[in-house]
Amino acid sequence: MKKRFQNITNWIAPCIAVVLLLAVWQIMCLTGALPSYMLPSPVQVVQALMGDFPLLMEHAKATLQEAFLGLFIGIAGGFLLAAMMEQCSILYKALYPILVITQTIPTVAIAPLLVLWMGYGIAPKVTLVVLISFFPVAVGMLDGFREADEDGIRLLRAMGASGWQIFWHVKVPGSLSHFFGGVRLAVSYSMVGAVISEWLGGFSGLGVYMTRVKKSYAYDKMFAVIFLITALSLLLMKCVSLIQYFSMPWAHKNIEGKR
Repeated sequence: MKKRFQNITNWIAPCIAVVLLLAVWQIMCLTGALPSYMLPSPVQVVQALMGDFPLLMEHAKATLQEAFLGLFIGIAGGFLLAAMMEQCSILYKALYPILVITQTIPTVAIAPLLVLWMGYGIAPKVTLVVLISFFPVAVGMLDGFREADEDGIRLLRAMGASGWQIFWHVKVPGSLSHFFGGVRLAVSYSMVGAVISEWLGGFSGLGVYMTRVKKSYAYDKMFAVIFLITALSLLLMKCVSLIQYFSMPWAHKNIEGKR
């Protein structure tokens, strides 16, 4: 009963905070403290969202396609590179600083170059998402590998296991929590990266839609897109959490056992 009450509280508290924030926002718009030409009210944003919902879904389909392709390539590449760096210390020392340096380059600085090199199709969007999602997955896996169970490693070594057997049976399962943590970050960044790349040119996508409505000063529609991008990002992160839950049954069983 106590656990159920805590779960309910964890959901109710943020919901109340969001409702209060929207209520204050709506009241300030109604009283004229926030002019509608500067900041539309939540009601106006919802009306814009419902009015253009079919069109937004068409653009969202293109953005999600770019995000999913980039995520798949970035996650797979990050996992493979982390595995190789774990097995080869020289490769780790050579590439890890480069990984860190790549994250100091602003996304908005890379996107125009990708458009110039690859055109206005899907390629620069997917490439930008790959670059964004690659780092958190690779670094998360490397951190997880270094926190692997030392007792399990020594046991397998005593049983004559090879380095790859130790890697797959001890290090990979032990690093899954770090892996999914990196994937959640990659998922949240992927939608933003896809939209940013669409700002610079394209034929469809939520970023293209935002560029068009911005030119007409339709701020209610711009906020509708922001709300939609936020909702899609939260939904994708929740999907990752569900995959983690079913992929790591031992983790939540241990937590439940301690309670």
